[in-house]
Parts: sequence; C-alpha cells; structure tokens
Amino acid sequence: MEGGPEPLGGGTGAQQIHAAGRTAIGYTAAPVSPGDLHHAPMSFDFKAIARRAAGRARAARGLGGGEPDGGRPGGIHVTLGPCDESDRPAGRAARDAVERSPESGTGESGAGEGGSCEGPGTPLVTANCLGKVADGGVFELPAGSLVTPLCREEAHRRRISLVGGRGLSQLPVGGAASLRVAVGSDHGGFAMKEQVKEWLAELGHRALDQGTFDQTAVDYPDYARKVGEAVANGNCHFGVCIDGAGLGSTMAANRVPGILAANCWDERTAHNAREHNYANVLVLGTGGLDDEGARRVLSTFLSTPSGAARHGRRVDKILAMDRPG
Repeated sequence: MEGGPEPLGGGTGAQQIHAAGRTAIGYTAAPVSPGDLHHAPMSFDFKAIARRAAGRARAARGLGGGEPDGGRPGGIHVTLGPCDESDRPAGRAARDAVERSPESGTGESGAGEGGSCEGPGTPLVTANCLGKVADGGVFELPAGSLVTPLCREEAHRRRISLVGGRGLSQLPVGGAASLRVAVGSDHGGFAMKEQVKEWLAELGHRALDQGTFDQTAVDYPDYARKVGEAVANGNCHFGVCIDGAGLGSTMAANRVPGILAANCWDERTAHNAREHNYANVLVLGTGGLDDEGARRVLSTFLSTPSGAARHGRRVDKILAMDRPG
C-alpha cells in the first residue's frame, strides 16, 4: 500500500491479522491461534482485511488512507456543496438575537409581532410594548395608536389597563391595582357621588370629581359629558355617573365618541357590561340602588376584565359608528 505500512508478507492468516492490528491501529491485539481459524466455516481474504484496517486507522489519524472501498479512503466522509442563503439554518442564539433586536420589533412577549410603540404617524402597539409593564399596571397608549389583537390578549392575561389612543385601544382591561376614575352627578346623585369617592379610596383608586358640588338643581347631561370626556381623552381609566334613574346620564355619556356607558343595577349587569360590552363608564341610579348595592356594583365593574377577542370584535362595530365615513 502506498504510504502505508510495510506490505504484509508470509505467515499464517492469524499472524497477518495480528501484524496489521499492531502496525495500523497502534496497539497489540490479542493473538489468534491458527486452530481457532480452522473451525471457521468460511474463508477469509486476510490481506484485504489488513488493508482495510490499516487504511481506516490512517484516516482516523489524519494521515490519509488507502482506497479500501470502491476507491474512497477510509474514515468519515463529508460532502460539501453550495447552500442557498435562504435555506441556511441559523443558530438558535443568532435567531433569538434577531427576534429581540429593536429593528425587528419583536420579543418573547411580542411573539413575532412587529411595529413601533411610539413615534410619528400612527404607532402600532404590539404585545412586545408591554414587556416593561408590571402585571396589573397601566400602559399609556400614544394618541391615535392602533392596538393589535395579540397585544389586547396579552394585556387581558396580565390584567394591564390600556388607556388613551382611539377606538378599542382606549378601553382599559380592568382589575389594575390603581385606577383613575372620573366621577360626576346631578343634584339627585350628589349624595351617592360623595359615597362613591370614599369607596374608590377604600379600593385603592383615585377619584377625579367632575361635579356637581352641592345639591343645587343642575342638568345631568352637563356632568355626564364631563365624565365621558375625561375617559375619552385618556385622563381617566373609567367613569362613574350618578342620577335619579341612571337612564339620562347613560344616554348623554354615550354621545361622547369612544364612550361605552352602561346603566347597571346589580353585580350581574356590572359584570356583563365589562366582560361582554367593554363598558368604560358605569351609570348608577339612586332610585333603584341602596348604598350597599351600589358599592357592590362599583366594585364588580372595576374588577371585571374585558372579555375575549370575539366580544371586542363586536364592540369595535359599536365604536365604528362614531368614526367619520
């Protein structure tokens, strides 16, 4: 064999195998007696076996080898060829770095969503934008922003309130640790409004009083509008209106674009208004609620998160009625 060990000459077949193992592999093989081979029911080409052993050993040591099998040297064979860049698999670390880069606009919580959380034009708010917001916290949406469905689902899962923006994006998820709540009433709801402010403080929320400030007769639409505008412009997460029946203030508040006001008279209607209708203004009527009942309605309304995306799709059709065209 060229460049290989000395050709194995005479001697028995066992001696030839033993010599090949010693020369090519580098260790002393256990001797094989000629008597053992006589019992074999088949014949062996000992020279071919030795050549293969020597070639494989040389290939393993990087010395090149003979050509034992069909003209190919022994050892491990790797075939290299051109690879189209689009088919080249990237390492996991490299992929993760790209997915989390600012240019890609993605990340773990974004689940591959792109877009920007702020900046000129109409910002696209994705689940990735919520990455630094604590569970139960508040995310202030840029004016005119659009919120992706995946972002809304992530906010719902983590009970994050989304405030500001337009359309569905201004609706808080509910259940946040601390909320700003606009409170307003006419003269008939003034006493309960003062109670509502105390209840909100007990629940850990902040009340922003929109009036009225005494029991002098006033017009309920004026105060329902103030409450609605405080919510619509993003200054407050929710609103609460109080009058005698709860009906007139509901009608007035719902005339403010982006407001979804609901007259609730028990915990069931309060829960439904939030989960199914994404209501952002609660209207209470003093004629049908005592103080304890009103307190339970308020607490249920503020602690109930907005429901699944299928409800949001329907609510968006309501809000679309406020949009020109």
